[in-house]
Amino acid sequence: METQNFNTRRVLVTGGAGFLGSHLCDRLVAEGHDVLCLDNFFTGGKRNISHLLGKANFELIRHDLVQPILLEVDEIYNLACPASPIHYQYNPVKTIKTSVMGAINMLGLAKRVKAKILQASTSEIYGDPIVHPQKEDYWGNVNSVGIRSCYDEGKRCAETLFFDYYRQNGVNIRVVRIFNTYGPRMHPNDGRVVSNFIVQALKNQDITVFGDGMQTRSFCYVDDLIDGMIRMMNDPDEFTGPVNLGNPSEFTILELAEKILEITGSRSKIVFAPLPQDDPRQRQPDISLAFEQLNWKPAIDLDEGLEKTIAYFKDIL
Repeated sequence: METQNFNTRRVLVTGGAGFLGSHLCDRLVAEGHDVLCLDNFFTGGKRNISHLLGKANFELIRHDLVQPILLEVDEIYNLACPASPIHYQYNPVKTIKTSVMGAINMLGLAKRVKAKILQASTSEIYGDPIVHPQKEDYWGNVNSVGIRSCYDEGKRCAETLFFDYYRQNGVNIRVVRIFNTYGPRMHPNDGRVVSNFIVQALKNQDITVFGDGMQTRSFCYVDDLIDGMIRMMNDPDEFTGPVNLGNPSEFTILELAEKILEITGSRSKIVFAPLPQDDPRQRQPDISLAFEQLNWKPAIDLDEGLEKTIAYFKDIL
């Protein structure tokens, strides 16, 4: 007789066909949980989760999070939202509706079925920071009326909603602030710096560096990030966060371009273009809270992660 695994949970992943969502679905399916992947395919792609479609513990639901949905689940990972400037600025009203109304709908669902819910927030809530590196108690330096505000302020409002549902209704929440993450399944045309540079290098096109290239970012490989999210969801202390998840190793954009040129052996040349409005000059997480609370820190360095990511892009291009 088949024995039932009582550790199996029914888990909803919104934005589950996206870059991060699909990797999260992989991990949860491999761990034996029943996974519901919800996506409207605005930026996600069926290619990202096609290998999961035949599995008995995976289910795909095409749905827009702006509309309520009735489901019975134990846990919710709320990842649904366009995350690259090109995609979230394409329809800024839709972006903020996804962040805000999506959070309201998922928190309402969590409240009804008593599910644990994790919000994928972002380092963008810190804006163009005047504190460096960024700790969770920093409130940020954000423009509320700029071209990036639909994403930044939408995510900030979602955090507010999460903590108000926690205080007012006792919903079991977890909030993670994700810093620049990269890896296989990034959209090749999403305008993010790692995918941009890799695609340009592999096509031997000019690599476009905005500004003087001295602005900094910290790049976290996707496997490390997913590990941090799962640790946060599973933390037994009912630790709500917010907690930074990212790689604290800081690189200039110019250094990133030079690394990608070296690994690909590309003939591309680096060219410079004007810096976009509200582009942050520095971005580096302080992850001491994640290490202290979750015993989490990244294990994959930039060179190793870039090699894996470049191999993926070679395959799809």
